[in-house]
Amino acid sequence: MQRFLYVFLFLVISFSGWSQSPFVPLNTDYYHLIDRLEIRQGHWADGFHSSVKPYNRQSVIQLTDSLLAKPGRGFSDTDYFNFNYLQDDSWEWVRSTADSLVRDPFTKHLLPPPSPGDSERSLGQTVSFLKPFYHKKADFYSLQTPDFDLHVNPVFYFGIGGEQVSGNAASSDESLRNPFVNTRGLEIRGTIGKKVGFYTFFADNQAIYPQYINDYGQLYQATEAGGGFAPGEGFTKVRSQNGPDLIRRGADFISARGYFTLNVLKIINLQFGHDRNFFGNGFRSLLLSDNSAPYLFLKLTTRLGKKIQYTNLFTELQNTQDAVAASTLFKQKFAAMHHLSVNITPQINLGVFEAEVFSRDRLDLNYLNPIIFYRFVESYRGSADNAMIGIDLKANFLSRFLVYSQLLLDEFRLSDMLSGKGNWTNKFAFQLGGKYIDAFNVPNLDIQAEMNLARPYTYSHLTSPYVTAGQGNYAHYSQPMAHPLGANFLEGLGIVRYQRNKWSGNGIFGVMMYGADQPGRNFGGNILLNYDTRNGDLGNYIGQGRKTIVTYADVRASYMIRHNIFLEGRLLYRFKDSQNEAEAYTDKLASFALRWNLPYRNWVF
Repeated sequence: MQRFLYVFLFLVISFSGWSQSPFVPLNTDYYHLIDRLEIRQGHWADGFHSSVKPYNRQSVIQLTDSLLAKPGRGFSDTDYFNFNYLQDDSWEWVRSTADSLVRDPFTKHLLPPPSPGDSERSLGQTVSFLKPFYHKKADFYSLQTPDFDLHVNPVFYFGIGGEQVSGNAASSDESLRNPFVNTRGLEIRGTIGKKVGFYTFFADNQAIYPQYINDYGQLYQATEAGGGFAPGEGFTKVRSQNGPDLIRRGADFISARGYFTLNVLKIINLQFGHDRNFFGNGFRSLLLSDNSAPYLFLKLTTRLGKKIQYTNLFTELQNTQDAVAASTLFKQKFAAMHHLSVNITPQINLGVFEAEVFSRDRLDLNYLNPIIFYRFVESYRGSADNAMIGIDLKANFLSRFLVYSQLLLDEFRLSDMLSGKGNWTNKFAFQLGGKYIDAFNVPNLDIQAEMNLARPYTYSHLTSPYVTAGQGNYAHYSQPMAHPLGANFLEGLGIVRYQRNKWSGNGIFGVMMYGADQPGRNFGGNILLNYDTRNGDLGNYIGQGRKTIVTYADVRASYMIRHNIFLEGRLLYRFKDSQNEAEAYTDKLASFALRWNLPYRNWVF
């Protein structure tokens, strides 16, 4: 198998001949700026299908150029600010000539005609006193030659806050806490001859999380991997502090991602490395999200004109549920996925998704077939692998609205569903959402509403003499690869965003209802558990078990001091009400942070 991969990689590198850019790291705030441009354009982007993330930088610049050439309604000052921000961030793909656009003669930044530039639009100009650094404001260090392009940036995040926990779950000595996050690292990207793109990220982190994140970690903690917990991360050590509670809550971990990418044919892109991927258009994804840790993957993206994009994703995942001896490798499992995206019209897109999670001592070559139906392969092999299929649908209309939906089927029997008896085999998840940009004719006021649900036991799998614990469920490093709540939940979210140049505000409001397990009983919410330990074959409904309702409000204000350096404050209110009164509590948090070249991660669960 290793020889096969070496030969394959040698061939694709040898025969690649088309320009290729690295991808924009997944970032909810950043991707919202891109997605609202596509909505504003009124039809799908030419360079990418937005149901498959991340996007490459060259295609993002193509979108900005396309919209500027045919703007439709007028742009606000904040729109021009965002155009400049996106183009500064991927400046190596911006055309040197200004074409017919109005630009500042010194900074080359877009200006809203006929007004001259102001101080808000000087974001991308050179900082003279830091030579040889910051030749471009977006990059601490950059080097560009005909054969090589390099961008080096430090990453830094320091945030500290005050947390107050009240209610039955809080003891007297835990009522006031000081969560914090401290991250330092480096990000490097570039291209070689504009044919091979590369990206690497490394950061060292220490953190103490709010109580609700620690509670979440009690379900999805990789106990065989360092003993600590950090959401969305892999190996995590316990951060030593005085006092038993701080020892439980502290986390010390390293974050790392890296890949290379190239076009093996003009229409086929290859990406190989460690990172996350995302299928969907919502705040959540029920197909594949960025909730879990980065994983090793090989991705092939085939574009047939502007209408069809076909994505093959082959991954190696880590199973940290099953105990292993000291100094022994974690057990591996694999997932193979297909996603076909079709632009039925310039305003309607349909996607078809298929995934197979399988357990072997090595990669099963049968699942490397990029154009076969995986359920057939599963039957052909006589395996009990975990197969899922899904669809996603979205519509873009009136240059202001996007409506989107997802449906995932893990197991499904129509007759059992029509009987209304709550058969456990009806395992599915559903999403419906919408986005409204420049809401009520207020420039840069954007509203999003989303509903998500998943039936009990969705994404989980069995454990048997042939399948050890964790080898078939839809999880990596013991964290769900789709929705962070796992299964057996119903959720409603509302998101409000407003921006005025460097200032932005973001509010996330949600109500989540789910069924928690009782001791020794599996009601279908925790996807790590063996579904053969279910509560029964019939009478399974969303919310079964200990009914729990979480009310969530998270408000954040940010100011961009200069390119990708943010000063922000946050207020969080979270109330958990449970049928088990001992688990009910209120969590209040106020925090302040400085963030540099790092995305803000929203941990909403």
